[in-house]
Amino acid sequence: MINNRSLLIVGGLAAVAWLASNSLYVVDETERAVKLRFGEIVEENIQPGLHFKVPITQTVRTFDTRLLTLDTDPSRYLTLEQKAVIVDSYVKWQVVNPTQYYEATAGDELMASRLIQPRVDESLRNEFGRLDLQQIIAERRDDLMTGPTEELDALLRDELGVAIRDIRVKRIDLPEDVSSAVYERMRSEREREAREWRAQGQEEAERIRANADRRRQVLLAQANERAETLRGEGDAEAAAIFSQAYGKDEEFFSFWRSLNAYRDSFAGDDNMLVLDPSSDFFQYLKSPTPTGGE
Repeated sequence: MINNRSLLIVGGLAAVAWLASNSLYVVDETERAVKLRFGEIVEENIQPGLHFKVPITQTVRTFDTRLLTLDTDPSRYLTLEQKAVIVDSYVKWQVVNPTQYYEATAGDELMASRLIQPRVDESLRNEFGRLDLQQIIAERRDDLMTGPTEELDALLRDELGVAIRDIRVKRIDLPEDVSSAVYERMRSEREREAREWRAQGQEEAERIRANADRRRQVLLAQANERAETLRGEGDAEAAAIFSQAYGKDEEFFSFWRSLNAYRDSFAGDDNMLVLDPSSDFFQYLKSPTPTGGE
C-alpha cells in the first residue's frame, strides 16, 4: 500500500514537472517569439521574459533580433557609360516584425538571406547603372549606398518584416580593360590640370616680372634724375668756387691751368705736339712770369 502511494506521488511529481517544462518557456533578451497552435499564429511579437503555453497543442518559435550580416558575393555591374565594375558588398539586416518574418520565411535565416540577396543585387545594379565611372570613383562609398539602403529598407519591411540597417561596399574593382582606360583618363586629366597650373604660373610670373621691370625703370629714372640734379648742383658749385678763386688771383689761376694742360698733353710716352715755340702755350716754360708781366 505504501509502495503504491509512493509510486503515485512520484508519478504525480513527474507529471507536474513535465507539465511545467512544457508549459513554461523563456524568451531571451536578444530574441522575439510567436506562439503557434497547429501551425497557426495565435500570439505575435512575444517580448523577452517568462511565458506560458498550452503543452502539445501550442508551440513557440523564437527569432534572433540582433543585427545580422549577409556577406554577398562580388557582382559585376554596368555603369552609365556601359563600363563594368566588380562590387564586393555586405548587408546589415535585422528582424523587426516576427510575425511577418515567420510568414515569409518560416523563420529560416538561410531562406531570408536567399530572399534578401536578389533585392540587394537589383538595387545596387540600378544604383551603379545611373552613375558614370568618374562619379563612382569620386563619391564616398557611404554616400553612394544611402539611396539603396533606404529603398530596400522600406521594401523589405513590408515584404519580409526585416529592416535593412546598412549596405556597405567593401571594394570596387575594375576589369583589366576598364582599369587601363580609367588610368589613362586619370593621367590625361592630371596632365591637363598640370598644364593649366603651369600656364597660370607663367602668367603670374610674367605679371610679376613686368611689374618688377616697370618699378626698375621708375627707380632708374628717379635715380638718374636725382644724379643729374646733384651733378648740376655740383658743377654749379664748382664753377662758383673756380670763379671765386679766379677772381682772387687771376695769375695763379692761369698758371695752375697751364700746368694741368702740360700734364694732360705729355701724359703718354708717344705724345707729340707740333707748335710754334713762341706760342702762349709755352709761356710758363720760358719764364715763370707770363708774357706781358712785369
